[in-house]
Amino acid sequence: MLITHDTRCALDTVVDLVNTAPEDETAADGLLDVAALADFVRSHEISDVGVLSEFDLSAVRKVRSRFAGIFAAPDARAAAGMINDLVAAAGTTPRLTDHDGYDWHVHYFAPGASVADHLAADCGMALAFFVVAGEQERLRRCEAPDCRRAFVDLSRNRSRRYCDSRTCGNRLHVAAYRARRKEAAG
Repeated sequence: MLITHDTRCALDTVVDLVNTAPEDETAADGLLDVAALADFVRSHEISDVGVLSEFDLSAVRKVRSRFAGIFAAPDARAAAGMINDLVAAAGTTPRLTDHDGYDWHVHYFAPGASVADHLAADCGMALAFFVVAGEQERLRRCEAPDCRRAFVDLSRNRSRRYCDSRTCGNRLHVAAYRARRKEAAG
């Protein structure tokens, strides 16, 4: 599956957005306030975003929740329905653009769109490409029992199981190794 630069950026953005949500009642929200949203927008180089407000923060949190549903979708049909609703509500209007030193690429959000609509349109279309290509199962959640972070499995054979093999994957492999050693020692 060919993934263009702007699609890859949108995938990274949607994964990071979903992962800002608290995993449980005790965890902090990664989008705690408007300043955190501004940092998110800046760090992901989201273009055409004006002054952010509490309204934007609330709208982005709602979009984030809808994206989380897509990562939890049981099948492509369910994911497609959620993506269709999301991008339609954003007023998706594809247009070619070249800006900020980037070559020609497609923006799916309407000029002057809110940051929530911008995210819904561009990130929603990036996820749509995966459904269209029959690759919806690549939109995953970490399999570590104490982690539910989202990720996109871009491995050649669709074998990635953890959000980060250096943390979650390594932790589980070390625990399994220690359990085997303890069992062998009797």
